[in-house]
Amino acid sequence: MHNLGELQKRFGYFFVNDDLLEMALTHSSFANEHGLEHNERLEFLGDAVLELCISRMLFFGFPEASEGHLTKLRAGLVSEPSLAKVARSLSLGDFIFLGKGEEHQGGRDRDSVLSDTLEALLGAVYLDSGYASAQRCIEKIFKDFVPKSLEAVPAFKDYKSRLQEATQSLFKARPVYTLLDSAGPEHEKEYLVQVELPNGIRIEARDSSVKKAEQKAAGKAIMQLSEAD
Repeated sequence: MHNLGELQKRFGYFFVNDDLLEMALTHSSFANEHGLEHNERLEFLGDAVLELCISRMLFFGFPEASEGHLTKLRAGLVSEPSLAKVARSLSLGDFIFLGKGEEHQGGRDRDSVLSDTLEALLGAVYLDSGYASAQRCIEKIFKDFVPKSLEAVPAFKDYKSRLQEATQSLFKARPVYTLLDSAGPEHEKEYLVQVELPNGIRIEARDSSVKKAEQKAAGKAIMQLSEAD
């Protein structure tokens, strides 16, 4: 485990409240072993902070882009694989507090662990000193990952983006996601999410995080819409 001062230097932000930094780096597996608070609530907050800051960054960085282009570009930047790449560029895995089991299973380099921890750190920055600091931090660590032009935007679209485009085209409205339930111990929790389409169809899916469950539900919904054609 490296010095946390080095991580803050790479991150472009030095915490006033070190407890927030340590909590952001504390995976649920480590928290359960040591009776500490884990980073999942900070991850929840950081997810929202990240989406807003990336949206602002793209809004001013691509003044000629349509809403569809901006949505596609943002979806790529905040996807789990993309966040994991940003985290690896910071060597974030070296600083995460992991339980022994998660460590032995390769959690330090797992996309889901890296992306979740990055979001938790951004949530911690926001709590530590506000939106402007979070915006500056995000612009610093994402600058090398934002395409230089719209032509360079990857063709890949995640399921949620694809479903939103489909429902906008078919129904002129967006799908609505709802967290229905969560169950299991903290380190093995499963989340049940429902997506409701504008035509009233409701589809459920479970996974190890809310975001993964939403993606899974969106994928099922896309299949159902395609079968109905």
